[in-house]
This record gives sequence, C-alpha cells and structure tokens, in this order.
Amino acid sequence: MQKKYYGTQTEKAIKNFPFSFRKLPKEFFYTITEIKKASAIAHARVGELDNKRKIAIVKACDEILAGKMDAQFVLPAFQGGAGTSNHMNVNEVIAGLATEILQKTAVHPNDHVNMSESTNDVMPSALKIIAYRLSQRFLGTMDVFIKTLENKAKEFKDVYKLGRTHMQDAVPITLGGEFTAYAEYARRGKERIEAAMKNILELNLGGSAVGNSINASPKYISNFYKELQKITKLPFRPAKNLMSKTSSTTDLLWLSQSLTAFCADLSKISNDLRWLSAGPKGGIGEISMPELQAGSSIMPGKVNPVLSEAVSQLYFLVSGNTLTIEHASEGSQMELNVMLPIMTDRLIESLKIMDELLLQFSARCVAGIKANKKRCRELLENSTAYSTLLTPVLGYDVVSAAVKESLKTNQTLREVIVGQKLLSNKDFDKAVNSFRP
Repeated sequence: MQKKYYGTQTEKAIKNFPFSFRKLPKEFFYTITEIKKASAIAHARVGELDNKRKIAIVKACDEILAGKMDAQFVLPAFQGGAGTSNHMNVNEVIAGLATEILQKTAVHPNDHVNMSESTNDVMPSALKIIAYRLSQRFLGTMDVFIKTLENKAKEFKDVYKLGRTHMQDAVPITLGGEFTAYAEYARRGKERIEAAMKNILELNLGGSAVGNSINASPKYISNFYKELQKITKLPFRPAKNLMSKTSSTTDLLWLSQSLTAFCADLSKISNDLRWLSAGPKGGIGEISMPELQAGSSIMPGKVNPVLSEAVSQLYFLVSGNTLTIEHASEGSQMELNVMLPIMTDRLIESLKIMDELLLQFSARCVAGIKANKKRCRELLENSTAYSTLLTPVLGYDVVSAAVKESLKTNQTLREVIVGQKLLSNKDFDKAVNSFRP
C-alpha cells in the first residue's frame, strides 16, 4: 500500500466533505501540478526559492505527472471553499514527496509549493487550462463529424424527397441538401466554441488572493508565464486585469453556453434522423440507420436508434450543466467567485462526454445511414409538395383548388392536374423539374 503523502488540511477536508460524489478527474490534478512546477522554476530563476527545493519540487511534480500518485487525490469534486481543499491536497502531496526526496530539508506546502499563489488564482486557471485542452480535442472530433456529414451530403445529392415544415408537406428538397445544412450547423457550432476559447487563454495566475498580485513579484509573474507556456505548449497569458478574472468566471460560462448551443443543433439532427428513419413499415422510412443492438426484450426484430436517443440526452445533460455554471457564475461575491468546484465538475463532464459521444454518433450511426430512394420518391409524388413549383405556371388559386381535390379524392396532384387537362404529363414534369437543389 502506498504511503500517505497528503497532510493535515486534506485530512480535515475528508471529514468535512465525506460525500459519495465523484472525484475530479486525475487530469485536473495534473494541471494543478503543472502550475506548481512552473511556479517553482520561476521562483528559483528570480531568486525567491532555493535551487535545492526547486529541484525537489520539480521531481515531485514529475512523479505526479507520470501517474504514480493518483491514489493520493482523495477528495470529492463537490465541496465548499472555492476548491481550497483539492488545491491543498495537491500542495501537500508535492511537499510530502519533495521532503522525502531531500530527506533532511523540509518543503512546506504553503511557504514553498504555494509561494506567491492562492486557491483563487490557481483553481480557476487550472480549470481554464484543462477546459482549453479538452475543447481542442473536441474541435478535432467536430471536424470528423463535419466530414462525415459532408460525405453523406455528396452521397445523397441526387436523392429527391419531400421537405416538411410544421411537420406538414412543404416543397421538394434533396436528402443531400438536408445533410449539407447539418454540416453547416456543426461548422457554426465549431466557430462559436473557438470564439469562446480565445478568452480561456487569459488566466489570473499571478493575481494571488484577489487579483492585486499581493505577495507575487512582477519578475516572478513574467517568468512564470514563460515556464507555463513551455510546460503546457499553449499560449496562456496573464489577463489585462487579474482582479476581473478572479471575481468573474463568465469566460467559462461562455464556453459552456457555446457547447450547449452546439448540443441543441446536434439534438435537432438526431431528432430529424429518428423521424426520417421511423418505421420500418409504419413510419416515414426515407432513411435507415445502422442496426446496433436489439431494441426490445419483448418485441422480436425491433431495432431502436439508440445513439440518436443518447445524443438528445446529451443535450439535456449539457444544458443542465450550463444552467448550473450560469448560477455558479452569478453567485460570485465581491472579489472572488467561491462557487468554482461545481463549475469545474460540470464543465469537465460536458467536454468529456460530448467528445466521446460525438465520436460514437459519427462513426457508428451517421456514417452508416442509407437512403431509401424508392420511399423518398414515393412520398414526394404522393404529397402536395409540387404545388409551389406549379404556382408560377397555373397560378395560386388554380393550384390550391387542385390540392384540395387531390386530398378529397385521394389522387396524386399529378393525377388531378393532368386529369383536368391543366397540363400534360410532359409539361407537369417540366414544371416540377425546374427545381434544382
């Protein structure tokens, strides 16, 4: 069994927050550790930390980043104190390891590991760093999804079908046109997320307790960001006003809102696909989705659109997380937003599950969609959708009367128009074929 490296503050927190609530992911603790590593190097460079302790702290951080200390991070994600307990958990583990490395020289979790820092600049910055990384990964997954939709748009470009508004027959469209629109939804969603990510690069590290840089020297702050950029390989920079980024967390809210907006479009796509594939005999049936698993324990042969259903539930989850983050952002008082723990938990959850599910939805559902061309043509021919294309030729009132006759007599619009000698079959085709996607 591994030795216990954390100390008094972590043990107190265990008693205060003995919740059966999930822990923060280990990547979040690694991110805090990266901050501590950059801090030790920067402090040593400007002569504020002796080289011996710096080397020991860096070695301790590297042990954590190698995954050797995961069992030391023992607290739940849900807690009070703006995340001080989880922050001190990391400080104490680093200090304990570094002291063990030095043997005869003590490394203090506050005086040395936390030098020039505070929970109030470390924890929101750690969240921004991991949120940025997870967002970057998700953007790559979005590119895969967009490409999958574009491929389907090309495959279905000549599949003519019925377009619907208000769930009623509207005008002719192509299945390819629908998928082109879906790809554009995703592109716009990606642009919104990218816009929100720009502010995530601004951190309040160096602001210390309230953002006025108390106990943090300008030389240290300048060197710290250089080291952080080396370690993270990302262009994180100090905010123009560190106090504003300490008391306000709406940069994180904006990112979460952009995720919700994308999930709303994604759920709309999944709902459309479920409707279009409804059946297989008693519904629309214009497309078929891959059969992934048995859909019922009692109805033989039934197959359900399970990934599309999961996507709609993803929207419910992410939008709920965003509402939590919104309330937590609004709950900031004076110089600090103390509601950071729940924001951290919910934003990381959203980013992780969105990435995982979108990959599955793209590869195992959308990529395998097939068009039922015969059914698409059948529903189009039996609908009233050609009426709009006939209006320039015959006039609104004449076509309107023909539509009513079609519905009354259960004839197709073509049968009514040709039967009343308003147009020949050839002229009817010419009028309705004037549509181009």
